Amino acid sequence: MRTAEASRVEYMGRKAVLLANHEVRALVETVGGMMPEFGLRRGHGVLNAHWLPDFRDNSGAPFTAARHGAYWKAKLLYLIAGDFPCSPSFGGGCTVDGLELPPHGWTANEEWAVEGLGVEPGSGAAWARFSLRSPAPAMPLSWTRCDLVLPGQPAYFTVMRIANAGKAPQAINFARHNTIGAPFLQAGCRIKLCAERFMVAPKGTEFDDTGCLAQGAEFSSLAAAPLRSGGTIDLGVVPGMVGWTDFVTGAVPPRLALGWSCVVNPELRLAYICFFPGQAALPAGEIALGFNDLWMQYGGRAFPPWALHEGGADRTFCLGTENAVGAFANGLAYARAVPRILDTPTTVEIPAGGQRTLCYGTALVHLDEALTREGVAAIEAEQGAMVLKGARASQRVPVSADFGVVRALCATLEHR
Repeated sequence: MRTAEASRVEYMGRKAVLLANHEVRALVETVGGMMPEFGLRRGHGVLNAHWLPDFRDNSGAPFTAARHGAYWKAKLLYLIAGDFPCSPSFGGGCTVDGLELPPHGWTANEEWAVEGLGVEPGSGAAWARFSLRSPAPAMPLSWTRCDLVLPGQPAYFTVMRIANAGKAPQAINFARHNTIGAPFLQAGCRIKLCAERFMVAPKGTEFDDTGCLAQGAEFSSLAAAPLRSGGTIDLGVVPGMVGWTDFVTGAVPPRLALGWSCVVNPELRLAYICFFPGQAALPAGEIALGFNDLWMQYGGRAFPPWALHEGGADRTFCLGTENAVGAFANGLAYARAVPRILDTPTTVEIPAGGQRTLCYGTALVHLDEALTREGVAAIEAEQGAMVLKGARASQRVPVSADFGVVRALCATLEHR
């Protein structure tokens, strides 16, 4: 019989923490908070849903621009894998208040300190706590992260707090960069988001030369996204390697008590679900992520590290189901200059001397046959559970999407 586990490990030469229960394994690296592995246990192995790029360095050697910059371009691409937190910036590197912010912010590039880990004797939850301070005194932010794997639940949870020790409020980005890959991601997977209004990344972004979608276009259904060449395409079905890389953002409706995104693999009858408290049920002091973002990396980048050389064939197939307070993937400077997209704020303010909290979860759920056939149309939270809904079928799964147990346990761990 497998037991819950919280242990320090080495993964691809990097320091990491493994959190596991009978259903799933989740691995958190200290550098960048990267999660290259989140998978379901199957036989003697694990079906990993997270993207682990074949260009990822596996030596464990620290990134240096002189040695690695020509191929990887940025430290982030040397480290990138699976899910990771992006703050205080979401997107490309930029300059804010005289500070040079790296792509996707310090949380995705710097080394987190492990403050503790263990398995709770009573609940059986496997947990780990991490912390990170801003390397720039001019932006005196700090982040703490409490990650959990709860018994009997095929999910991992994070409670992250962002504190501002300065005398002025800070308007920042915050995101979770969930990215899935093979063997979970396959052509024919189906994408569903809670957003109802969408917009393609505008001109002047990293997708200018890689995309097929009409830049800056707004639309109301993933099934009818406008193309640059005219006509529409159904973004709700993963096409495989088609030679394009695009980015779409969608506004999370403020009426929702739960924000979510979902990718279903109908052959495996599995759903990869990201979920977080929505504006309608947000406790005081918490953050509601305002956007579902899709980074559709389907082979449109003919340059390293996506291709082996300039002009080469992009060999990278992955899908970002990211959830953010941000402005496309354009960085904090752009978000401050464009404070709203689709009537939704692109930054969150961390008050002077105060903090804000984000609760977040990711699950891998086995679907009933009827729901696999109909497709997931909506996801709601009940006390201690998640309810997936199709046109007629529904399925209640043991995932604490209301975050009640998660908030309480993390609060207890933080005061030890």
